[in-house]
Amino acid sequence: MEKEPEKEPEMQADQEIFEKIAQLLSLFGDTTRVRIMAQLLDREHCVSDIALHLQMTNSAISHQLRILKQGRLVKSRKVGKTVFYSLADSHVGSIFSLALEHVQE
Repeated sequence: MEKEPEKEPEMQADQEIFEKIAQLLSLFGDTTRVRIMAQLLDREHCVSDIALHLQMTNSAISHQLRILKQGRLVKSRKVGKTVFYSLADSHVGSIFSLALEHVQE
């Protein structure tokens, strides 16, 4: 049985980057998460405001926000007992806006 040639370090780095890109884009693969990000495009919101606007439960929204936060697409800040969520940075807004522009062409 022949031994498979070892990948060059550069190709391994490329593979890791491609995997990270695929993971990032997979976060956009859920309609609820996309709708949440659309809500966060202009300003931050708390869970209950997002849930009310999307006509979903706080629990469902919190679950999706947790996934988005783990994927570094949203960030949070706490004021008293209320947690406010916003897009993590301008890159996330740009990705979202480009995707929106693309599908509307």
